[in-house]
Amino acid sequence: MSYKVVLSSFEGPFDLLVYLIESAKMSIYDIQISEITEQYVGYLNEMKEADIAVSAEFMVLAATLIEIKSRMILPRMSEEGIDATIEDPRNELVERLLEYKRFRQMSDELGRRFEENCLIYEKPSEDISVYTENPDEILNLSMESFINTFKLFLEREKRVAVVKSHYQRVEREKASIESRIVYIKDKIKNAITGGIKKLSLKELVPNKKSRYDVIVTFASVLQMMKDRQLKAEQEKMYGEILISTELVDESKEAIGVQ
Repeated sequence: MSYKVVLSSFEGPFDLLVYLIESAKMSIYDIQISEITEQYVGYLNEMKEADIAVSAEFMVLAATLIEIKSRMILPRMSEEGIDATIEDPRNELVERLLEYKRFRQMSDELGRRFEENCLIYEKPSEDISVYTENPDEILNLSMESFINTFKLFLEREKRVAVVKSHYQRVEREKASIESRIVYIKDKIKNAITGGIKKLSLKELVPNKKSRYDVIVTFASVLQMMKDRQLKAEQEKMYGEILISTELVDESKEAIGVQ
């Protein structure tokens, strides 16, 4: 029977080795074997002194580090002499470390997902056979009852359509008044520039043949008078309505005239 040894925060020899390399801020591709080997062996000695059983895996890796350290001390010789292009004895260790780190990252990710899934609760299944096994219910209505119900439905739809059309008409008129006020302000500005002191209400109606245009213009003038943006006068009943371009200071500011 084999046992997995977990020492302090290290799970296995490669976990300890990666910790030592990262703590020393070394590149995993350029490990200082001599320094790391001393630290690794020193850590194993401390574990033995603490009367902690060291597994064979830790000892095997220690032997591997010592072997690589020895090979690093010896010159790398080829037939012609010293050759730096001969394979680095650390390469195999680097590959094993990279593979270990990849598996550890995947293990951490699986552990994180497991913890997240533990927080997800599913609704227990319910018995819905009471709904699926019952046959469809059919209403027994006479033709007269069906016709009366359908008439009520049509009347209701008609009332809803009337309300919607009224609402849309009110919104359209509101928008028209706002745009007509902008149009009137432009007309007054042009009149002031041209030295014209009064404008007829008719001159502010874009389409004089349209009753709707006349009503919108009249309502816009009333709104502007209420807001003290212009003055209007009518000398007699049903007489012509004249708009004064001689504005007070606050009216000039509202209309945009300097």
